[in-house]
Amino acid sequence: MSMIQVSHLTFHYEDGSENIFEDVSFELDTSWKLGLTGRNGKGKTTLFKILSGKQKGKGTVISPVDYLYFPFQIQDATQLTLFVIEDLLGEVASWQLERELNLLEVDSEVLYRPFDTLSQGEQTKVLLASLFIRDDTFVLIDEPTNHLDLKGRELVSAYLKKKKGFILVSHDRAFLDGCIDHIMSLNKTSIDIQKGNYSSWEDNMSRRMQDEKSQQQRLKTEIKKMEKAKRQTADWSDQVEKSKIGAADKGYVGHMAAKMMKRSKSLEKRQQKHIDEKKTLLRDLEEQEDLKIHLLPLRRSYVLRMTGVTAGYEAPLFEPLSFEMQPHDRIALVGGNGCGKSTLLHLLTKDQTHLLSGKIEIPSDLVISSIAQDPSFLKGPMIAYAEGEGLDISLFLAILAKLGLTKEHFERPMESMSPGQQKKILIAASLAKPAHLYIYDEPLNYLDIISRAQLEKVILTYQPTMLFVEHDAVFLEKVATRRIEMHPFG
Repeated sequence: MSMIQVSHLTFHYEDGSENIFEDVSFELDTSWKLGLTGRNGKGKTTLFKILSGKQKGKGTVISPVDYLYFPFQIQDATQLTLFVIEDLLGEVASWQLERELNLLEVDSEVLYRPFDTLSQGEQTKVLLASLFIRDDTFVLIDEPTNHLDLKGRELVSAYLKKKKGFILVSHDRAFLDGCIDHIMSLNKTSIDIQKGNYSSWEDNMSRRMQDEKSQQQRLKTEIKKMEKAKRQTADWSDQVEKSKIGAADKGYVGHMAAKMMKRSKSLEKRQQKHIDEKKTLLRDLEEQEDLKIHLLPLRRSYVLRMTGVTAGYEAPLFEPLSFEMQPHDRIALVGGNGCGKSTLLHLLTKDQTHLLSGKIEIPSDLVISSIAQDPSFLKGPMIAYAEGEGLDISLFLAILAKLGLTKEHFERPMESMSPGQQKKILIAASLAKPAHLYIYDEPLNYLDIISRAQLEKVILTYQPTMLFVEHDAVFLEKVATRRIEMHPFG
């Protein structure tokens, strides 16, 4: 058994006003299957960079292992996949790669195809397989599920369960439950490490939050009392100071007043210290504030009809599709990667250029609010984006605050934000826009677990009419009222 030791770590970026980590210490067993969770922007990727020596902070990091980091930076994706892996890891035995790929149900022929001809799901699996060829490394895996469908996530989770010696960042709860034996949570002001999977951590965290909320109320009451006592002490100090004016024996009174003043100031200082100590205990409670959806009333018997619809580019991507949506339906489109789910949503939210056959009926006055799968198109100031979308700015910013973004984020260009923070901008814009129908393409991609829970709750509370694509099994189970399977054409 060997341990990674982190002591008194403090880190902040030069353009950041707050520390991402502040005097944190912990130890990790290099045999653990460790899940890493926390709000977007709390430092998960930064922690990986610090552990692997790509970022430096104050404090010490003692590590007995070398690291491999996923996702890799691919220099030349036009090479054969085998050569791409050798560029990353050095010479490898093809039989080792074939063994790992077999566990992930990937045909070994992909090794002899150009890497850029592989699907995103195949690329993910190939790179994950290459992480575990060597036995002398500790693996850092940063959000591997973004390009995996439901089946792919189940396969990769089962694959990782057979491995050891890794830290995994993922916001997919079922995925984490399937493969980890410890979990590290990055809280507001602390880092917790617990044995178990995500569900056991969530149960513990739920109980802790209830305890902290009760403690928070007690602390707030205590703080009010202490602040009142401090004000009384300050008033007493003022009265003592005034007592020196006009006194007969100024020397004696002055001496006594100075003595009393010293005592009162000392008491006031102790009181302030106690108040500050109490206030620090309130800082770690991670609130899950409730969101709202601004629904427009639906006065029709149907929202959307599709009859024999196929779509694609040169050839159809999926078998003809027919269904009808009614008010308050929440329909999940399910199917493997590449079967045309995003293309179908594009027909409804953008244009019907790629409609090859069939009929789509949408009421002309229907207002649609959508979330794109990839938020990287967001550029420039957040306020300018909201104004361009015709949003109520105050409402938009209030939703973002509930999703964990701060005033500091509001002033940054959107392209400088993490994908998770960008996704929250799209979610806030959608929730702030009154609509009849909500069309979401993988809304949970990059989104932290707390925000996922908030989105689930608001959907279940307000029951909007929704058509969506999502591969998070827990979200699907909770949110979808109906699933429509899409089958590849032919």
